[in-house]
Formats: sequence, structure tokens, C-alpha cells
Amino acid sequence: MDYAQESLRLHYAWKGKLEITPRATVNTKEELSLAYTPGVAQPCLEIQRDPDLSYALTRRWNTVAVVTDGTAVLGLGDIGPEAGMPVMEGKCVLFKAFGDVDAIPLCVRSKDVDEIVDCIALLAGSFGGVNLEDISAPRCFEIERKLKAKTDIPIFHDDQHGTAVVCLAAVTNALKIVGKKLADCTVAFSGAGAAGVSIAKLLLASGVGDILMVDRHGIITSENAPDASKQELARITNKNKRSGSLADALVGADIFIGVSAPGIVSQDMVRSMAKGAIVMAMSNPTPEIMPDLALAAGAAVVGTGRSDFPNQINNVLAFPGIFRGALDVRASDINDDMKIAAAYALAGLVSDADLNAEYILPHAFDERVGPSVAKAVAQAARDSGVARI
Repeated sequence: MDYAQESLRLHYAWKGKLEITPRATVNTKEELSLAYTPGVAQPCLEIQRDPDLSYALTRRWNTVAVVTDGTAVLGLGDIGPEAGMPVMEGKCVLFKAFGDVDAIPLCVRSKDVDEIVDCIALLAGSFGGVNLEDISAPRCFEIERKLKAKTDIPIFHDDQHGTAVVCLAAVTNALKIVGKKLADCTVAFSGAGAAGVSIAKLLLASGVGDILMVDRHGIITSENAPDASKQELARITNKNKRSGSLADALVGADIFIGVSAPGIVSQDMVRSMAKGAIVMAMSNPTPEIMPDLALAAGAAVVGTGRSDFPNQINNVLAFPGIFRGALDVRASDINDDMKIAAAYALAGLVSDADLNAEYILPHAFDERVGPSVAKAVAQAARDSGVARI
């Protein structure tokens, strides 16, 4: 199938992948008077007295905003907010299909951090959470940080944290196969953008031994970090102050995580890794190294971002269940404890009997995924003190 042409045909036919379906009926005068005026005044007055009742008396409790500025859409780059709408609508469809979460696409005509923050913050009372999507780095870090400070609902940049959760789940099960512990491992990264930074931080929060972050200038150190986000990375990674290229970073590494560019890892680089190497080459559509080449060079477990190879690192395994769990307990935040709980819940769905080098993650259509992740996230929210019900 030519997916591009068939998808275009369907988008013309669909005229949008979303529509509003009322839960209230207005087929009679009485129904109209209850759903709208005069009866609707009473719930309005209740919410005026206690704004938190907006969660009980409106659909806010189950509604998420999916927000983009169109600057980093899929592999297309900065194509603008309107051009990003088909992706945002698609994301909303996934929220409903895999988490029963209602999601609304909001495409913002600005690249100014403070304008975007103010726009979303002013709308926050309409939503139970916000999913930031396809916003370029490093602005995405600042937007998320400022929104967390200005709002009291979960703010979640899926390109960062959804990827990190699924990657941690994959690494957790891959380590079982090779008989290693995360605390004893060195991880070499290619790519220090939104996804790379978030994966690294979640691995650090999970107790990884050490991380070497590599960008286009080489292994990140305090001497070559060009901005504040990479200066922070330099402070929390690279314990032995190593320098050099990606090839240098891979020497002796237990795990490679790629969120960068196609074809930049050679078989010789994989051969230089530690025995039982784990390779997560997630550049799309072409990985940093193709799975067959990595396996032939000695990798024990290989994952990619593609659905046509085993072990796809697919965000749909994470974000619907994470938001479902956060909304169910009216969480004020989605914190590291909740993300780690989501990752371990995902990993736990692959039994020891089924676990093998080509099956380290549950499949996207496994009906256990959303409920299992939601339950783990909700409990972690309670345990960490961010649940409000």
C-alpha cells in the first residue's frame, strides 16, 4: 500500500478525524431546559463557589489539550501549526482509542515561549491535563517548565517523556535477557534533543550507572556544552569526564540509545561495546544502525522506532495510560515516580516465559497496556502526593 496517497485520500474523505458527540440530549423542552438555560445556572453557581467542582460537573475531568506550535512535526520539521493539525487530530484519536481520554487539538500560531505559555495557562481551567506535542528543543523544555509553575494540572511533553517511559521499559526487559543491572551499566546516547534528554534523566532517576551524551560536537562536557540544558546534562552525566566522538562513547558501553540521525553507527562501533550489548536505534524512518547489522556485529537485543522490526519503541504504549491514570486521581503533575511506574508496568506485561530478544515490550494492541499503565500511574500519584482524589 502507498500509505501517503491512501492516507491523503482518506483525509479528504474524513474531513477531520474528530467530531463532537453530545452526552446530553435536547429532544424536548424539558431536556433543553436542563442541559441549558435555565437549569444550567445551578451547576455554574456550584462551580463559582468551588472551582474544583468543574471536574465533577463538566467533562473537564476527562479532557486533555494536545498543543503544538508546529515546529517539530514528526520527521517534517517546522511546518507550521495548521500543517501540524492532522498529526494533532491523530494524537487525539489515539488518546480516545487507547485510554478513553477525550482530547482537543490546539495549534498555536506563535514560536514565542511566553506567548505559548500564557495561551495554554489561560485555557488550563478547561482541561484536566495538557499534552505538549511536536515543539522543537530547547524551547519545549522551557515551555514545559514554565507551564508546570503556572498551572495546577499535569503538563506532559510526549516527545520527551512518552519516549522515555517506553525506552526505560524496553531497557528494563533487555537487561533481564543479558543478565545485567541498570546500576552497573554505561549508556551511550546519540542525540541530546527533547527525547534524548528526557530518556537520560529518567534513566538517572532509575539508578543507571553512567551516561555519555553525544551531540554533533561529540561527548557532551562542561567545556563544549553550548546552552543551559546541555550544561545541566554535563553536570549530571559523564562521571569520568570522557571526551571524543560517538565512536569513543560506544567503546565499552552496555547500552546504546539513538534519537538522532540515520546510519551513524557502524558495525565496528557495535563490536566495541561491552558483551551483551543492547542497541536502541530509534531514528525514524531509518535507524542509526539497521537491526540486522547490529545483531551481526554482536548486539544481544535491538529495538527501533519502526513497526516492521521487533521491539518497537512506540509512545502509544505510554501516553494514553499515563493520562488515564493521572486524570483518574486528578493529579496535579506527572512526575518521575509516575513515569517510572508506567515503565515498570509496561515491562511487567511481558512474562519471563515469553521474554526473548525479539519480544521485550507488549504490542500496541495488547488490551492490557492502557489499564495496567493507568493503574500503576494512579498509585504512584497517590504515593508521591500529587493525587487530589
